Parts: sequence; structure tokens; C-alpha cells
Amino acid sequence: MDIAEVARRTGLPSSTLRYYEKKGLITSLSQQGTRRWFGPGILDQLALISLGQAAGLSLDEIRSMFAPDGQPEIDRPLLEAKADEIDALVKRLQAMSRGLRHAAACPAPSHRECPTFKRLLKAASSGAIERRWSKGAPKRAKLAAKD
Repeated sequence: MDIAEVARRTGLPSSTLRYYEKKGLITSLSQQGTRRWFGPGILDQLALISLGQAAGLSLDEIRSMFAPDGQPEIDRPLLEAKADEIDALVKRLQAMSRGLRHAAACPAPSHRECPTFKRLLKAASSGAIERRWSKGAPKRAKLAAKD
């Protein structure tokens, strides 16, 4: 299948396909003139690349999961680590959501009088919130959970 057909069927621009080839993610069978030709497994390879990107994997991480013949060689520890990273992000976002919901519905006459909001402001101004999340898998966000 030539590069134009692959681009049409996947919705990816030809420039992206050439970039993926340059990065070693895909391999063309030959170049006839200025056209690249790909084997029948190219659509599956591109689907796996898309899936990896959707999961937050870098192109280098995705490339490491392909054998030289384009067949997948799944790096299970890498996927476990990525899943842990996603779980940590979900926990962070849930804690932030709880904090925002509390601030929106806080029964205190003023947010300055709300103990939970004061703790959130203090943690944010000290950088504690950002440090908590930048160290990888965060501890449970106790501040937002205490409302």
C-alpha cells in the first residue's frame, strides 16, 4: 500500500508517516520514486502507535515495543508503570475536583473563614501541592478530603 493510501485510511498526514519512519516506528518496504510503500501490517502498527499515544506513552517508549519486523513486543513493566502514573493522575484530579466542589459549595460565610479552604491555600502557596504530585505516585490528598 502506498503512503497516500495509508494516509487516507488512517487520517494521518504523509508527513507524520515519514516522521514515524524516521523515528523507527514503522518501516517502508521500498520507495518507488518519491512514494513509500508499506506492508499489510502497517495499519495495525499505526493503530498500536495511536493507542500508545492515547495512553501517554512517548514515541520512544512506543518504538521500544516493536520488534524489527514491526510485530509488537509489549513491555509489560513499562505498561504497569504507565498505568500507575495514570492512576496517580486520576487521584490528583479527583482531589482537586473535591477541593473545587468544596470551595463552590462551602457553607462558610466567606472562604477566608473556611478551614478547608485555608489549608488548600496554605498548601498551594507553600508549593506542597505541586511537590506532592511531581514526585511520581502521590500520597493521598488529605487536604481536599478533609472537607
